[in-house]
Amino acid sequence: RLDGGRPDPARLLTAVAGALDPAGEVHRGVRRAAALLGHSAAEAADALGNGSRVTAQDTVPFTLWVAATLLHDYPAAIRACVEAGGDVDTTAAIVGGIVAAYTGVGGPGGVPEDWLAAREPLPGWVTTPA
Repeated sequence: RLDGGRPDPARLLTAVAGALDPAGEVHRGVRRAAALLGHSAAEAADALGNGSRVTAQDTVPFTLWVAATLLHDYPAAIRACVEAGGDVDTTAAIVGGIVAAYTGVGGPGGVPEDWLAAREPLPGWVTTPA
């Protein structure tokens, strides 16, 4: 994001897979996620899982697929998680964190201002300077 360019989805997933244990199931899932780029979110969730088993192997590959595919569009990324079903709060939280780190808050593709206005208030320790 800092250089103004959006990372290529395949390159992003390959980089993440490279940081994982190649003998692990999450690594294999992220590799499958890269092969599913260009498919629908429903197809990706069907092949990768949607978090319903509440394991990293069933959650991480799909969330990384969503983030890589919709890195530029926070609302669409969150909708993809909701529509996939499963452990929606977990998948949306993971994807939301990744995508918001790229898009920022507000502005095109970022966390919508009306969503921020509708959230629960943050605790005082978050907004009070140390």
